[in-house]
Amino acid sequence: MSDRETAPPPGPVEASARPVEASARPVEASARRIATLALPALVVLAAEPLYVLVDTAVLGHLGAVPLAALAVGGPVMTLVAWIGTVTAYGTTGRTARRFGYGDRPAAVAEGVQASWLALAAGLLMSVVMQVVAGPLARTLAGDESAEVADGAALWLRVAALGAPGLLLAAAGNGWMRGVQDTRRPVYFVLGPNLFSAALCPVLVHVVGLGLVGSAIANAVAQTLCGLLFAGALVVERVPLAPQPRVIARQLVLSRDLLIRGAAFQVSFLSATTVAARFGVAAVGAHQIALQLWFFTALLLDALAIAAQSLVGAALGAGDAASARMLARRTAVAGGLCGIAFAVLIGAGVGIIPGWFSADPQVRDQALLAWPWFVAMQPLAGVVFALDGVLIGAGDVRYLRDLTVAGALGGFLPAIWLSHLLDLGLGGIWAGLTLFVLLRLVGLLLRIRSGRWLVLGVTR
Repeated sequence: MSDRETAPPPGPVEASARPVEASARPVEASARRIATLALPALVVLAAEPLYVLVDTAVLGHLGAVPLAALAVGGPVMTLVAWIGTVTAYGTTGRTARRFGYGDRPAAVAEGVQASWLALAAGLLMSVVMQVVAGPLARTLAGDESAEVADGAALWLRVAALGAPGLLLAAAGNGWMRGVQDTRRPVYFVLGPNLFSAALCPVLVHVVGLGLVGSAIANAVAQTLCGLLFAGALVVERVPLAPQPRVIARQLVLSRDLLIRGAAFQVSFLSATTVAARFGVAAVGAHQIALQLWFFTALLLDALAIAAQSLVGAALGAGDAASARMLARRTAVAGGLCGIAFAVLIGAGVGIIPGWFSADPQVRDQALLAWPWFVAMQPLAGVVFALDGVLIGAGDVRYLRDLTVAGALGGFLPAIWLSHLLDLGLGGIWAGLTLFVLLRLVGLLLRIRSGRWLVLGVTR
């Protein structure tokens, strides 16, 4: 393959750390190939939020206070999940480039080191959460919600025991996606989550553990997932010893994704804090809408995962044309999926909130967020698809800057203004829609510029 064949068109930056050789495999950019990777990833992504929705429904029928406690504690564990997502996304991009270059052992070796990093981070989080759960829950719930804060703190301390497994599973998903193996993760994630979904109502209602039963079921699911992914690494013929230099390099290269994830989490935690100050019914309704939002977001993210794997492999193989085509096709597919979700969610406005709470005040509050929730779906579909393109390309610094700017300039001012002006949940969800719109504009400009096209295998 000549230099001319591997060079990007005018405008993109070429910064390959290694030349692209003839061993690099061609990358298929067809819609069928995208679907082949996206559909199994969809099952994996849906398993966790479906379990959370079951958890929300189970606790919602205990009353408004347990539901509000989950609303306060849940986003904190979502923070752990976002850190896991950072691990997975960073690993997918690096692994996919090596896989596209034709070096599968090197691709899997990235997963080994990412798993050591994930395990260490998960153990640290489990210990820290035992100390900070109480003060953190009281801060989020507010001074007037002592019962909610106590329940949230108890739930957090138990659920945090699953953090090591959660992060191990995220790292495992990352390297398997990078080598375009999206089928094994279906079994590794779906099985434990189905088991825990059945265990949750038994522990909560039959055994009578309430919030604690919910947290135990959550921790069981995460631990089982982590063990399955760790076992998959053991059967690979690669060294399993930790390599501090590689782990340190992964930490440095993941810095931008961590900052990006932190911007998301500060925004969502702030939204929960503001919702709690509108009352127990408002924060319970916010929990319903937020978990549904996370559910649809992760479903849309299946396209992003396919884009990460295929774009990374295309750039590793020096195929800029396929990378461009993948960006266009995933963006269109994301927009169409978002429109479909908007239709379904809009049609269910009078039904869906009642699945999660029998409290009429909670249902009425949920309706305030609904129009914004519906309107943002098509925008979010394109945003998540293009996020995947840039993550697969390793263009995470731009994603970091765009996310931080959108959070500081759009989302956070909007939700705190809704608190000051007493705009309720409608104001909070209008701020989230603004956040999505700002990111959409920034992503479209970046894709059009072509600066994300960097060929070869990076360090």
